[in-house]
Amino acid sequence: MSDSGFAAWSLVVPVKVLARAKSRLAAAAGAHRAELALAVAADTVAAALRCDRVEIVIVVTDDPLAASELASLGARIVPDEPDGGLNPALVYGAELARPAAPHAGVGALSADLPALRPAELGRALDAAARVPTAFVPDAAGVGTTLYTARPGAPFTPAFGTGSRLRHRAAGAGELTVRDIASVRRDVDTLDDLREALALGVGPRTADVAARLPVRTAGH
Repeated sequence: MSDSGFAAWSLVVPVKVLARAKSRLAAAAGAHRAELALAVAADTVAAALRCDRVEIVIVVTDDPLAASELASLGARIVPDEPDGGLNPALVYGAELARPAAPHAGVGALSADLPALRPAELGRALDAAARVPTAFVPDAAGVGTTLYTARPGAPFTPAFGTGSRLRHRAAGAGELTVRDIASVRRDVDTLDDLREALALGVGPRTADVAARLPVRTAGH
């Protein structure tokens, strides 16, 4: 248990319709683009569910294939409402999560973390429990991969381009936890994927990456 007095979290994971996901990997992934997007999301959700700090994972998606696959892992699936973009979808998921586990904090986790380690996610969540709201910046230091709110704290995610600065400006604590590289390594580009593979990705991403029409083993 963290020194805040609680150790449980509900995580909300947004998953795009697969046909529109991973647009910056379209050239590299070719016909495997949607398959890669699903594999990355599945490895992310599977790792989050194995974290002993995580009680519930709610996936917000309108993609039926993603919904079926991620539900089979143990995630709770809800539709993308009010269909107003990423942050409203996260707030909707959090509104469902809090009554289901009122003792738990709520976090928004990127679906693009195929190298995610449950223990590293646990370290980040323990650090997040010490402040009302917190976030983990992505590996590039520009975006956000995890945003959290303790029980009772307002949940006001500000994901999107430049979200690191927006979360800081809103008063969320920036988490500078050591040894959480897998929590920060989101995948949007081919170089991102190569770096995630170097960290060690989950089995679904590894399988699809091995079949991509481009070399992924190095730069």
